Amino acid sequence: MTPMQQEKVSCPYCGEIIEVLLNDEEAGQHYIEDCQVCCRPITFSLSLGFDGQLLVSVHDENDAF
Repeated sequence: MTPMQQEKVSCPYCGEIIEVLLNDEEAGQHYIEDCQVCCRPITFSLSLGFDGQLLVSVHDENDAF
């Protein structure tokens, strides 16, 4: 079991920095989680970088990724 890693991301709606827990076993997946500040739905995209580091990008619900 891999440990969860804490990351800070900026909400694409309100711009606030929020902390989220990520699991590198979810690399290659997309999921939606509400912003902890403005409650709007953020789409998270997880992938692994060339060095094996977990990469996260966030989008609003209308952005294509």
